[in-house]
Amino acid sequence: MIDSNFRNPYQRLIINPLLKWKRINRFSPHLITLFATLTGIMIPFCLYLHRSIWGVALLGLSGFCDTLDGSLARAKNLSSPRGAVLDIVSDRLVELAILIGLYLYAPQERGLLVIGMLGGAFLCVTTFLVVGIFQENHSEKSFHYSPGIMERTEAFIFFSLMILLPPFFASLAILFIGLTSLTAFIRITQFIKH
Repeated sequence: MIDSNFRNPYQRLIINPLLKWKRINRFSPHLITLFATLTGIMIPFCLYLHRSIWGVALLGLSGFCDTLDGSLARAKNLSSPRGAVLDIVSDRLVELAILIGLYLYAPQERGLLVIGMLGGAFLCVTTFLVVGIFQENHSEKSFHYSPGIMERTEAFIFFSLMILLPPFFASLAILFIGLTSLTAFIRITQFIKH
């Protein structure tokens, strides 16, 4: 919901001014995607070492770069199916890394809940991609963007809270599983009705 409702102001106030910097335009969008991936896959190491602030900082940096790469590609007229695929795969690698990190923080207590979160995320992403394939696209994105209750920003907020507030991990994980599953159900129901 946050991505769908606040992307335009975020784009206008933060990303578009950055795109005017000559230094940003020297970088390839693929390089920024790679940087987003690398910062994201470092998160499990931080969580394993219980360096929560570092984990959240890397999460924020990875998420920011993920919003910058596509905008830079469009601004430089370099959007391509290859870039879109790279971006989607990068997103999933980062999300998997975060879930592994949340598990590594306390494996005995968190194992089953992390499996549930992985299942909820898997179901949610699958419905997002499948609906995106079969729904006509009317946006600047490479395929139809199907909004939902749980989008990437909401997931990152949940992940940040789970990292920063370990005593509330179980409650947040159960809520995450419920909301990702509900998002998948709503998305498929809307698609079938459409």
